[in-house]
Parts: sequence; structure tokens; C-alpha cells
Amino acid sequence: MQNLKPTTKRILSIDIMRGLTLFLMLFVNDLFEPGVPGWMVHTKGNVDGMGLADWVFPGFLFMVGMAIPYAINSRIKNGETKLKVFQHIILRTASLLLIGVLMINHGRLNSGLSGINGELYAILMYVSIFLIWNRYPENSKLKKLFLGLKVLGVLILIILAVIFKAGDPAHVTWIKTGWWGILGLIGWGYLVAATASLFIGQRLVPTVILWFSFIGINILFQSGMLGFLSFLNPVFGVIISGSVPMIVLAGLVCSLILKQSKFNPGKTAGIFVVLGILSLAAGFFLRNWFIISKIHGTPSWGMICNGISLIIFALLYWIIDIQGKSKWAAVFKPAGQNSLTTYLAPDVIYFIIWGLSLPLFFYKQESSQLLAICGSLGWALTMVGFAALLSKINIRLKL
Repeated sequence: MQNLKPTTKRILSIDIMRGLTLFLMLFVNDLFEPGVPGWMVHTKGNVDGMGLADWVFPGFLFMVGMAIPYAINSRIKNGETKLKVFQHIILRTASLLLIGVLMINHGRLNSGLSGINGELYAILMYVSIFLIWNRYPENSKLKKLFLGLKVLGVLILIILAVIFKAGDPAHVTWIKTGWWGILGLIGWGYLVAATASLFIGQRLVPTVILWFSFIGINILFQSGMLGFLSFLNPVFGVIISGSVPMIVLAGLVCSLILKQSKFNPGKTAGIFVVLGILSLAAGFFLRNWFIISKIHGTPSWGMICNGISLIIFALLYWIIDIQGKSKWAAVFKPAGQNSLTTYLAPDVIYFIIWGLSLPLFFYKQESSQLLAICGSLGWALTMVGFAALLSKINIRLKL
């Protein structure tokens, strides 16, 4: 493996697939569950099966893993030391965890106890997130303004945290971590895979061993054999369960194969297909002991999702990077390059619409599945375009 030469060519299919998974995340998150076919939405936790919505998030996690080596290599090429890169990994993880916790706690807000309307609270929360983590233009004349906007965002978040109250007057509670939220899950998976990529480097075999180790950890956790670590679950439960890191590491392995492969691109795509089939087979084999369940993060579900992601990426890689046919997917590229903005910006629009009681979600009904599906597709496309527009006016989140 050490004689393999890494490729430096930008792989467009990584951006496209990341953008595609984000588009699908916006689509399934907007679906009105009673009004659409069951295979499009999340399967109940104790039901053995999965729908489209049960693959979309792990599909994005897979792409998080694929992007990691490129991001780390870019920082190192720009002169950053490993210590500096590791500090960035920790800061980025902490930021994702913080935003994730803020997002899940909004749903617990008691407006009466907190003295603020729920929609207004959410809008202020998201605005502060954009003020703090926006990637401002490199303009020395405006540095003080940009710093002031960041400070304003921090002050707003502090005020929102101070006034936050949940529960009822007899049992008032404050912000709590819970399950960390979607961004928190991404943060923990990113921490494991990025740290591994930084210190293991381009070595494929150790990375594969680590991936298999987390598959084993996931199996042990689901078998109830890691109960002695339960005291760590409130903080490190995502890592201990093994499910999220296992999926992100699958993407990391795929990326290393892509960067180091001694085969021509066509054979590399074939390797991904074979790995995808093997992952699917492993998932259905594990189904003998573990139901397919996203809610419970079972190894059967995780490996099936990895298999789907590998095969879809192989197909996109073949079409876009090998055959050079990428124009059809141009709509997804901006979303893939500005993933956090694309994911969070629509929430601001949601809360504005709800706060003003605007009748824009007329398609969320049960009488016409076609209208319900087309409405959510239209919403997702509009939000992808909205995020692209924000990027053009220098509003883009960067952790």
C-alpha cells in the first residue's frame, strides 16, 4: 500500500453526493408523514425495516467521512501543524455539539416561563449561529465590523441560554444534552474519523482495522455487552454505541481508496461496488440477530446503509468523474460545498413562516400524495437555491 500514489484531482462526485444527500434530508424532513407513502419516511424504532428517510442521514455521514482527508490535507499543505489541525478538530466538534444541543432544546422551550415567543426564540438562535460561525470575507477594512457581529451573536446566545426554561411551573428545567441532535451526532462521528485521519494519515490498512473495530463495538453495544461503560453514555454515548463512527469511518476508508488506488478509475468504481455488495450482505447477515433499525442504530442498519452509500457513490463517480457528465447535477454542487448553511438556513424560513402564520404549506395534506410529495420536492429545491444565494452574498457557515 505504501507504493500507491495519491490522486490530487478534485473529485466532483464527493460534492455532488453530499449535496444530493442534503437535498434529500430537506425533502424527507419536510414530508407530511400521514400524506405520503410509508417507504419515504422513518420506520418505527421497533419495526424491522427502513425507508428512504432512514438512509439519508447515514448517507450524509458517509460523505462526511469521505471529505475528511481532503480537508486535513489542505490544512497541512497550508502550513498548519498536526497540533493546530487537531485543535481545529476539537473546536469544530464542540461547535457542532453546541449547535446540536441548542436545536434540540428549542423544542422543549416553555414560552410562558421563558417570556418569549417560541418562533422568535428560534429565529434569534439561528441568527446568532450565523453571526458567530459565518465565514466573513477577507477584508481588512471590515474586520472590526465582522468581529462586532460575532460578539453580538455570542451575546444573543448567552441571553437566550439565560432566559431558557422548560417543563412546567412546578418542575422548571434548563438546557440539557439529550441525544445531541443531528449536528451533535455528526460532531461525534467527525471527531473519531478526523482524529484517525490526522494521526493514521493515508495508511489504508490501519484505517480499515479501526472501521472494523467500530463495527465490532456497535455489535457489542447492541448485544448489551458494554453495560459497564454506561456511566459514560451521557457524554460519550454516541462513540460507545459505535454506530455513527462506524458509518463515518466507512466513508473515510472509501476516500483513502480513492486517493491511493493503484487501479484506473473504472476499476476503483468497481471496488466500491464490490465493497457495497459485501456491506449489504453483512447487513442482512447481521439481521439474523439485530433488526434493521435507524432509531436503535443497529449494525444491520448501519452496514446496509454503508452498502447503499458505496454503490450510489460508485455510480456517481462513474458518471461524473469518469464519464465527465456533471451538468445534470450542478444544482446539488453548491449545497455540497456549503452543507451546514444548506441544512440550517431552511429552519429560519420555517420559523418565520410559522410565526407569521403564512399559508405556504398547503401541500401538507392527506388527500393527494402527489401534491404532498411534489410540495416537499419543491421546498427542498427552493431551499437548496436559497442556500446558494446566501453563499453568493457571503453568508455561509464554516466551522
